[in-house]
Amino acid sequence: MKLLRTTSLLLALAALPVLASARNVTDPERPRALPAEGQVAVAWTDPSAFSELRFSGNRWEAAQGDWVTQLAEYLRKEAGERLAPGQSMDVTITDIQRAGRFEPGLGFRWDSVRIMRDIYPPRMTLDVRITGADGQVLAQGQHKLADTSYLMNSSLLGNTDPLRYEKRMIDDWLRRELPAQRNLAASP
Repeated sequence: MKLLRTTSLLLALAALPVLASARNVTDPERPRALPAEGQVAVAWTDPSAFSELRFSGNRWEAAQGDWVTQLAEYLRKEAGERLAPGQSMDVTITDIQRAGRFEPGLGFRWDSVRIMRDIYPPRMTLDVRITGADGQVLAQGQHKLADTSYLMNSSLLGNTDPLRYEKRMIDDWLRRELPAQRNLAASP
């Protein structure tokens, strides 16, 4: 019986790296770009260099999940709805700092809880290039997004999406940078 328990424990421990890497954004086997689709191409640099991980109070917890891909998919969808027909956008995400932080000094039970304070706003850095239907570059540059008043928006009270603050920051940036050109192109 003791041998069976030891064998089971060893098998479970051997599987831990596989389980951890399956949900870890820094896994080198994970893609660093969304599959080509539509008018917007989104890629990202190595997430292990992102502020979210470098400055986290709990680096392991911050690396869990698929939040980089989720934010990239959201950005592609929302930007695609705002581009005029024929335009294309290439985005490279070079840094992400999610809203809130892990504060390890609060004790063992709180080390995996993301604490939301106004001093921990969401931030993103994007390299963006927009081209027209003729291939001419219409806009190009680096954009540093930040929502320093992310806790003051009451419209997110019922929203339980863990990326709600980052998505709202993307929405605000797109409204400023890309007015709804699709709607303007369709109107007479």
